[in-house]
Amino acid sequence: MTTRIGIDAGGTLTKIAYWNDEKKLKLKKFLSSDFHAVRDWIDSNHSLASICLTGGRAEQLKDCLFSKNEIPYIVEFDATMNGVMYQLKQEKVSCSSAVIANIGTGTSIHIMNGQVHSRIGGTGIGGGTLTGLGMALTGITNYLDIIETSKQGNRTFIDVLVSDIYEKNKLPIKGSLTASNFGGIAIKTQNEKSEPDLLAGVQGLIGEVVSSLCIQAADAHGFEDIIFIGSTLENNELLQQVIESYTLLKQKNPIFLKKHGYSGAIGALLENV
Repeated sequence: MTTRIGIDAGGTLTKIAYWNDEKKLKLKKFLSSDFHAVRDWIDSNHSLASICLTGGRAEQLKDCLFSKNEIPYIVEFDATMNGVMYQLKQEKVSCSSAVIANIGTGTSIHIMNGQVHSRIGGTGIGGGTLTGLGMALTGITNYLDIIETSKQGNRTFIDVLVSDIYEKNKLPIKGSLTASNFGGIAIKTQNEKSEPDLLAGVQGLIGEVVSSLCIQAADAHGFEDIIFIGSTLENNELLQQVIESYTLLKQKNPIFLKKHGYSGAIGALLENV
């Protein structure tokens, strides 16, 4: 029987981490729009477990749980960093200082230097952008369908590259860099842009904006490693490819942790020991 559970109640997804009877880490997620499903799962499977919460919607979830006991809360940034450090150790990744991008509904950017960490900024570009802008452009409402459809897309006629602007001129920077995300729709001659192309463009927008901000932060702090986490990366190979290629192009080292979106939940679980 599970005795401890860590829960990260985010804007879009609620992530859960717990150890099973064999002391193996188990992960589960629910839509944050359905906290009753979270409560029913806990009541049916782990009614005696102690719970530690984190995340922006933790108080709303706490109200739904109707617990007779006080449920402890850990600050989201602290939980995330605890979860990141645990995963680095488990995956045997040597990294003592890094920029960390947590790509959830939006993106929060942190720096980690040894055991010290702090949030330095963020952007509203993230998973919410993928679902919202993707829906507005194509009418596709299912998140997994958006990801799958984007894999078939081509950004050639969606974006403007540096080489497009400096055609026949000497390039001041690498020509394959994006000069304008979605700028190609206005100036390139092909009229029809398919749904996969448009969604690939959204993925490119998210990946390049997040990567650029992290690279600038890494330069400012003299770091080489950038760790990318967050539920938006889960099963999203295209976004990972965009981030990886852009980060490597700028001579930084991208690190993707395997349990992309569960760092906060894992950190809350560890706090609950």
